[in-house]
Amino acid sequence: MPFIPHTPGDVRRMLDTLDNGQGDRGQGAESLDTLFDEIPDALRCRPLTGVPDGRSEMEVTRLMRERSEQDAGALCFIGAGAYEHHIPAAVWDLASRGEFLTAYTPYQAEASQGTLQVIYEFQSMMAHLTAMDASNASVYDGASGLSEAVLMAIRANRKSKSRRILMPRTVSPLYRSAVRAIVEGQDIELVELDYHRQGGHIDPGSLKRYEGEDFAALVIPQPNFFGVLEEVDVLTNWAHAHGLLVIGCVNPLALALFAPPGDWGDKGADIVVGEAQPFGIPLSSGGPYCGFLCCKMEHIRQMPGRIIGRTVDLEGKPGFALTLQAREQHIRRAKATSNICTNQGLAMTASTIYLSLLGAEGLERVALASHKNIRELSQATSKSGGISRVFNRPVFHEKVLGLPVPVAPVLAKMALQGVLGGYDLSADYPELGHALLVCATETKNAADIQRYAAALDHALVTE
Repeated sequence: MPFIPHTPGDVRRMLDTLDNGQGDRGQGAESLDTLFDEIPDALRCRPLTGVPDGRSEMEVTRLMRERSEQDAGALCFIGAGAYEHHIPAAVWDLASRGEFLTAYTPYQAEASQGTLQVIYEFQSMMAHLTAMDASNASVYDGASGLSEAVLMAIRANRKSKSRRILMPRTVSPLYRSAVRAIVEGQDIELVELDYHRQGGHIDPGSLKRYEGEDFAALVIPQPNFFGVLEEVDVLTNWAHAHGLLVIGCVNPLALALFAPPGDWGDKGADIVVGEAQPFGIPLSSGGPYCGFLCCKMEHIRQMPGRIIGRTVDLEGKPGFALTLQAREQHIRRAKATSNICTNQGLAMTASTIYLSLLGAEGLERVALASHKNIRELSQATSKSGGISRVFNRPVFHEKVLGLPVPVAPVLAKMALQGVLGGYDLSADYPELGHALLVCATETKNAADIQRYAAALDHALVTE
């Protein structure tokens, strides 16, 4: 039904009181369309033929249930930026409480202390995990976080007049696509760095060709999209020696085992971004997720989004408040650092609860279990005919396998066996040939890994 809360009789009585278009008030108008006859026909909104008709609540509920059942029961070995991890039941039991689930944006500190404290705790945890000085309240996802980091680096690097960023191809293709869509319209150039074919990493020696050129920042993924660990110390020192800021793009779970970005090289990274989805956020068919963004204190006034600070009131009691705000809806909106005007509050809350439950020891155990499983998966698949190791460098819970045949049909056959076999790299990295990116997290056991190997064997034999 049209969005007009009146009966046809109500509409008719209204029309009868109007001018007939000839200046005769009270003579009536023929129809509602008559009221808009001054708008040229070419500018009129046409029916949205590409949009299906609306459905009832019952129909939508049934449709979504059917779609969710398509994923039920399958063993997932796909990573590529979104990872299946165990989520303790307490995480969403707590996050779904009304005070979290229905919390409004915390503009009024006196009415939002609980929300503000949760955000402050999230910031504290992410700053500690990355070894950075400050964190914001989160952004939409990791890809938008990297986009904001690029814009931030352009503003923050006052020693450089460049609007160019060194962007490795080992950064997720989806992230690079999102960054390109956001920044290229602002005359920012992304200069892509190729990777070492044997190692699957950025070869520090390849950076010599860029010495003497002006760049604002270098993006360093850790681990990179192939699961390979980058030489972060050497890359960071090179960037700082040549006047570039360093943007670390990290999997936060890996930081439970490896050096945090704040400790990279002699001075550490300047800005750090990533996706908090591994911390208590389900895959959910692609979102919503939760990006994080951290930085050194010297760059904090260039940080986009919300920042929560801890303070005291007139009575000396501790409290929390929005601070260092320069956002587009504020009176100083001309100085806004970004048009991001919110954070992923509920997802951020879930991540905070997840981290508080696991603690440092629990997080390390999850990371170690994931790393152990990818090694066992690699060993199990090495017995399959024609399977090769594409890169020779260390990895973290994700690696690239070379297949003797095209990947897509193999994945389709594995799916029929209830196994989601990985991510086909052929479209994004055709030079790798029949390359498959696989992931194994702590959710997998020995039986799951053997089932994967058997499904892969069967798919290859029948191919």
